Amino acid sequence: MKRLQKLAMAAASASIFALSATVEAQAQSVLRDVEIEEFLNDYSRPVFRAAGIPADEIDILIIGDQTFNAFAGGLVMGVNTGLITISDTPAQIQGVIAHEAGHIAGGHSARSDEMLASATRPMLLSLVLAAGAIAAGAPDAGIGILGLGQTVGIANALKYSRGQESSADQAALTYLNAVGRSGNGLIESFQKMRNDQLIHGGRINPYMQSHPLAVQRITALEERAAASPYFDVKDSPEEIARLRMIQAKIRGFMQDVNSTLRQYPLSDQSEPALYARAVAYYRSADIERALKEIDRLLVAHPDNPYFNELKGQMLFEFGRVAESIEPHRRSVELAPGKALLLINHARALAATEDAGKVAESIMVLKSALLLEADNSFGWFELARAYGALDNEAMANLAMAEARYHEGAKPDAAQFATRARASFKKGTAEWRQATDIIVASLGSDPSAGRGRGRDDDRPAPEPRRKPDEVPDPQYAPQFH
Repeated sequence: MKRLQKLAMAAASASIFALSATVEAQAQSVLRDVEIEEFLNDYSRPVFRAAGIPADEIDILIIGDQTFNAFAGGLVMGVNTGLITISDTPAQIQGVIAHEAGHIAGGHSARSDEMLASATRPMLLSLVLAAGAIAAGAPDAGIGILGLGQTVGIANALKYSRGQESSADQAALTYLNAVGRSGNGLIESFQKMRNDQLIHGGRINPYMQSHPLAVQRITALEERAAASPYFDVKDSPEEIARLRMIQAKIRGFMQDVNSTLRQYPLSDQSEPALYARAVAYYRSADIERALKEIDRLLVAHPDNPYFNELKGQMLFEFGRVAESIEPHRRSVELAPGKALLLINHARALAATEDAGKVAESIMVLKSALLLEADNSFGWFELARAYGALDNEAMANLAMAEARYHEGAKPDAAQFATRARASFKKGTAEWRQATDIIVASLGSDPSAGRGRGRDDDRPAPEPRRKPDEVPDPQYAPQFH
């Protein structure tokens, strides 16, 4: 997965598909999990292609927030974990994804300057008129004019935002129809919003909302959605079962452990319950119960890479490193080409402190970093592995990459400078270190007057800028 840039700006400028404006702000983190990422990719990439946007260039974030929410801006889409756990069907999630794709295709975040202009004009006019009234000896009237101008400006901006929302709603139906999916999932999501708005209805001013009221959105969509030949298409039992497993996993990791065990009591012997309890027991340090539950899933599904991954992480985190290697290796075999699974496998190999296995871990980490060259955690683990083999130069180079992709440019330059001193000039490693120095400092101090390379050597390729948001949370399972 590509790294994400300017997430905060995207979240602020993009339209947010929100259940309720009354939900209190919660601490958020960007999560990584292969199973959830694959689920979202399966339901989003066809929609992106139908929308005519570059499907493989859209970064999809999993936001650790249990509110029913999503956002889009630029080439970034964020999906709250709450959108997944609160939805009843995959169609509801896909409907929201299609709505957000409508914002991306419509360039709505790029047009935020138009929205600001619509708000600013009446505000500026009110300042002029208010100043005139005050100068004429009518201060009360001046203050009233000023307040009116601000109110009108805000209302204009919100009206502009509501127009973008309606446009994205209609675009979503077009995309869903193009991929042969029902628009009823989107309508059902709005029905969830409507129920919440009915509870708070006495406090809602429809003219001071950034989004149209849910009941208005449902009315605007129902007739067109019902006319689609795919309106009655339902999610298959297999799709529903897949969602239930992912919901159980998220709840196991994000809810209070006791809440999870109440929601999935021992009397519930379904596979989602086994999954949720495995995670809950793991989080509560009851490793034997956790292994018992995940082993039951593995007996039924030995070729599930995510069950193998979870078992490997359980064993690794509780110090049973040698035992963790095989389930991690199995997860990589069953789901090849997944950087996070490769990094987990490499960590287990390196933790044995066996020189042969540490060397193997380096090869595995290099494979992972070919897939995700800006994965700072992968570079950090590579630095540790090189350090374990007393290869200080390569450890410094890997740490320079890790710090660069974390956004710590001064540190990156320092590690790269140390590394470069150990490499022969002109080698690939020397050029890599020089590239980091130039990208971090803007010039190479050792090359005089800003030249970070030999005059006869081509300039290095521009490096991707480090993220301007916190690095994804690397916690058990949610990487």
